[in-house]
Amino acid sequence: MLNIEEKGKDIIKQAMEVGASDVHFHPKEKGASIQFRVDNRLYDALWLPMSVAEKLLSHFKFLSGMDIGEKRRPQNGAMDMILYPRKLHLRLSTIPTPYHESLVIRILPQDETHSFKELFLFPSIANRLLQIVSCNSGLFMITGPTGSGKTTTMYSLLQTLSVKRHRRVLTIEDPIEKRNPDFIQMEVNEKAGLSYYEGFKAGLRHDPDILVVGEIRDEQTAQLAIRASMTGHLVVSTLHTGSTLECIPRLLEFGIPLHNITQTLRGVATQRLVPLKCPYCDVCSLECLKRRTRRKLAVVEILAGLHLQKALDYPELLTIPGQSTIKDYILRAYALGYIQKETVEKELGLFNRETIQMEA
Repeated sequence: MLNIEEKGKDIIKQAMEVGASDVHFHPKEKGASIQFRVDNRLYDALWLPMSVAEKLLSHFKFLSGMDIGEKRRPQNGAMDMILYPRKLHLRLSTIPTPYHESLVIRILPQDETHSFKELFLFPSIANRLLQIVSCNSGLFMITGPTGSGKTTTMYSLLQTLSVKRHRRVLTIEDPIEKRNPDFIQMEVNEKAGLSYYEGFKAGLRHDPDILVVGEIRDEQTAQLAIRASMTGHLVVSTLHTGSTLECIPRLLEFGIPLHNITQTLRGVATQRLVPLKCPYCDVCSLECLKRRTRRKLAVVEILAGLHLQKALDYPELLTIPGQSTIKDYILRAYALGYIQKETVEKELGLFNRETIQMEA
């Protein structure tokens, strides 16, 4: 007889072995396809008959605090799992489909540590970021699309500041993605009245050196972040923008006066995670992925110093002469043989070999 609990753990274990960020239960007419998302690509991992898939889905829903009897509406849940010696936090999401519920599990390893300087394709970026956040007050923004590694970069940067420079770090997150004993972490709970705004106000009274807001989402939080950065705190937060230059107009949209942004903004970093060229093959299989320890690194565009001042003087600018952009770094990585042509096409929208070779 199949042990559903062990089968569920085995699927998560297989996903961990290949470095998957998500596990998908994709329902079909006669069963469910289990897929792993690895480096932004979906891989078919195994097939489950409907009877097994339904039991597994109910098992995960129960463990994550969802209503196992409710199958007509979307649900979200979370749970912790230990696959010795690894500790994992799982975030789960279900939606109804014509066949059965679809389930996606986001895997968030809790004991995974990254050396800050090892996160970047071009290591000199790490020193530049540390220089920007060495100030005692001001606002530092990390931007980029979903899945670009903003949170990993932010955690690793803050870890360096907390341990090596003895800075007290307080975070406000929704939700807490990775527990860190060196930080004071607060999780947003709208049902209990703890919004980003309320958490921010409480955090200011807790004597932090660095105040971290997971994401600036509204005008209230943006204004409070600016106020905090003007009163002796270093504020670090994220935004969903495609480039560093888009950050300033976005803050203006939140109603922040330009002179306040000029007074507080210390720097902006925009990043992308790019898959490295495989040394073994052209298109990795799941077995090949198990052998590779470094598969993705960040390329980072920085806006600081004189370039930042230029952007603040002319917020409508789309480019600044002399500033190295995401495009520049990706084309440089391609020219050096670090990444494949398909990565350039995906990130920059260049769809013919001649254009890429000419730009590189």
